[in-house]
Order: sequence, then structure tokens, then C-alpha cells
Amino acid sequence: MLPICATCGTQFGDTDVPPGHCPICEDERQYVGWEGQHWTSMDALHNTYRQRLGEEAGLLAIGVTPHFAIDQRALLLPTDAGNILWETVSLVSDDAIAAIKSRGGLDRIIISHPHFYASMVEWSRAFGNVPILLHEADKAWVQRHSSSIEFWGSDQLKLSNDVTLIRCGGHFPGSTALHWKQGPRPGGALFPGDALQVAMDRRHVTFMYSYPNYIPMAPGDVKAMRARLDGYAFEDVFGYTWNRNIMGGGRAAVDVSFDRYLTAVNEQ
Repeated sequence: MLPICATCGTQFGDTDVPPGHCPICEDERQYVGWEGQHWTSMDALHNTYRQRLGEEAGLLAIGVTPHFAIDQRALLLPTDAGNILWETVSLVSDDAIAAIKSRGGLDRIIISHPHFYASMVEWSRAFGNVPILLHEADKAWVQRHSSSIEFWGSDQLKLSNDVTLIRCGGHFPGSTALHWKQGPRPGGALFPGDALQVAMDRRHVTFMYSYPNYIPMAPGDVKAMRARLDGYAFEDVFGYTWNRNIMGGGRAAVDVSFDRYLTAVNEQ
């Protein structure tokens, strides 16, 4: 069986019985469910949940409904580096596969950090074992190994003229943002996962080491992130879940948010 943690949504490797614990949930950035560790499976998810398909700024968005685990959504990015699935979710359905194929298929999967690894290997297998790009600093958090996983290092990886991966760090050492210079709207976009998270006002971002447990990000990590993002222009910032986006003025919003955070922790 391929157990899936019911709290974080991560699929683990093949085993006769579920693991005794989930290392991702036991880490201080996440949490074990209040009723203890529980496991589910792809078949069980199909019995209770369905794939949520929608659009954000013309991009195919994929999630799970009703709410499951962290409730992130994935986005299909049609870039000059190929069709990229940015993030993955726990459920893989025929409807989602067909929707992606109708838009040209999938060339690679890129994930921001371990909380969104979800059923990444299942997504890869559904499209002929396309490569999964993860930052090597987070290698230890992979729970289902596959030859499709490719680890990259350094602080930047340029995939094409328009697409660059940026190691932001902070939330996880390998927390990654994707910068898409030409899309999906004029002015370009940043896809940061949780490295910097779009706030509920959708006019700012914030920086946390743990979002559910309210542990602030170290000021030094925030300053390092600001330095790594320096020089990248973007109008939009796509957050980790549905409609949690800053549409227009994204670069200015991020800059203001850096200043606001560092002032609040007296590190300006």
C-alpha cells in the first residue's frame, strides 16, 4: 500500500502497514492531528473527495474538495520551459489528467517545499514519469522515492529565458519560488509557495518558519530572501491556495512587506 498522511497529505512509499508516525507532521513546522496519527490512501480519497478544477488568471488550477490536509492547489504553467505543474496535491484523478492533457500535457513538476510534496510521484507516473524538480536542501523530507525526482542545488536555476527557480530558504532550507518573467499576465509573476505567503488582505506577504504553529521566520532568513529576490520584476504573486493572490503591484507589495516585517521585529 501507499499510505497518505491524513493531516499533511503526503504520500509515503509502498509498505505492508502504515508507518508508525509521519516525520513531516512531527516536525515543529507542522503538527500531528489532534486525534493522533491517521492514514488514508488514494482509493479512500476517491471514495470521499473529488478533484477541484478551476482557473486563476487563465491558469488551470487543481485542488481537492472538500478541504483535505493543507488545502494547497496546484497550477499548470504553460511556459517557454514547457508545461510545468507547480505544486502537487494528494488526489490524482482522471478528470485532472484529462484537463492537463487537453492543455498540451505535462513536461515537468516543480514543488516549492516538503509540505506540498503530496502525491508527487503519482502525478509524475500519470504523465509518463516526467521529472520532479526539488531543491536538494530538502532531500531528507522525501517520503516516497522515485527515479523521476531530480535534485537541484545553488540559489538559482534558470530553466529558460522566462523561468527561473529561486531558493528563498526560511520556511525550509530549500523553499523555492518560481519566477515567470512573461506570464501569465503582462509584467510577470512570482510563485513562492510558503516561502513568503500572501496575507489575507491580498496586499501583503508574510514570513513564517511555521504557519500553523505561529513561529516567526528568523530576521536573518528574511533578509537573505530579500537579497535573493532582488532584481526580479513581477506584477502578480500567486499564493499557495485558491485565490490567495496579489494581482497587480506584486513587487511593490513584497518590498513593503519585507520592510514591515523587519520593522516589527526590530531588525530594519
